[in-house]
Amino acid sequence: MKPVFDGSFTQQEPIPDAGIAAALDVLRGGRLHRYNVAEGEAGEVALLEEAFAAFTGARYALAVASGGYAMSCALRALGVGPGDKVLSNGFTLAPVPGAIASVGAEPVFVEVTEDLTIDLDHLARLAGTSGAKVLLLSHMRGHVCDMDRLMRICDAAGVQVVEDCAHTMGAAWKGVPSGRHGAMAAYSTQTYKHMNSGEGGLLTSDDPVLMARAIVLSGSYMLYARHRAAPPSEAFEEVKWVTPNVSGRMDNLRAAILRPQLADLPRQIDRWNALYRTVEEGLRNTPALKVIERPVEESIVGSSFQFLLPSFCEARIGAVLDACAARGVELKWFGRAEPVAFTSRYDSWRFAPPQSLPETDRILAGLIDMRLPLTFTVDDARLIARIIREEVSTVALAG
Repeated sequence: MKPVFDGSFTQQEPIPDAGIAAALDVLRGGRLHRYNVAEGEAGEVALLEEAFAAFTGARYALAVASGGYAMSCALRALGVGPGDKVLSNGFTLAPVPGAIASVGAEPVFVEVTEDLTIDLDHLARLAGTSGAKVLLLSHMRGHVCDMDRLMRICDAAGVQVVEDCAHTMGAAWKGVPSGRHGAMAAYSTQTYKHMNSGEGGLLTSDDPVLMARAIVLSGSYMLYARHRAAPPSEAFEEVKWVTPNVSGRMDNLRAAILRPQLADLPRQIDRWNALYRTVEEGLRNTPALKVIERPVEESIVGSSFQFLLPSFCEARIGAVLDACAARGVELKWFGRAEPVAFTSRYDSWRFAPPQSLPETDRILAGLIDMRLPLTFTVDDARLIARIIREEVSTVALAG
């Protein structure tokens, strides 16, 4: 009898007791709105922003309603508007081009490499020819490219960088935290990310004018002085007259849930990485399966796992997916012609002009994706890798 995995790929750990207690305090007080605080009280959102700025090393931080809002807010703060072109990865999730479209701009997609990072050679060409002045860089599924080279390319072309760090909260390149290279960085606290408030997001920057614009955009009215991780008041003097209110604030309830999770994030990252390395080792040298090698310069947060089946046709990939599902292992495939759940692709986003990305097409045709929630144990990860290895090997041997 073949072993079967009986865990859930979508079940998260409970909110920590400290977060539940803090949330109950907010509920008992009734002051959920971030600016509805008692005299002398900072409020949970302001305290979260202060703690997150310290965690990332950023000068300023802003808590908002979602990761998607954080990205669109960053684009607006940079002055991106209707008709502008914005560079972004051809391999990402729908909220990234959605943020570009939300400000009336046009996504220009960049090829992906077999390492699942943005193709820097293609980026260099497009940075010089597309007319785009902003790159919305997605660290998709936690894979970080050579950020030193990327910044040299963008700086030389006058392209400002917004980092989408939804999958890299706590990751780093050569010891520099993810989000600390570009002009602004957006993070997500949606349930399947590294901190869980259901929905939520954070935005960081070292630039006082950009962050002042973002704070006013988020719906601060004239209450920006209540922020603790914000620029000085003089940064707002001109901004406050010309920046629209596009409300997207985080509330005190979600911030209360998040603050204890932030304090515990380094330990959680170690747990994710133990799961990731166990699966990685279990799949290495599997016939027909390509493990994506992570560069030594990259410090990862292994909350999901990807591998390639580059020589398999659609029917053989389908056979692997079905066989793994029958044994309790839920895999997602980015090669389908029709989007399923979150696995849409650049050619699914028909609000963007049609574009040709042959290398991205080739890679996505064999790309398999899997969540690694912290409800799994290392033994679970070992079993999952065994199941995938056995079923891929069976299909490979069947020819």
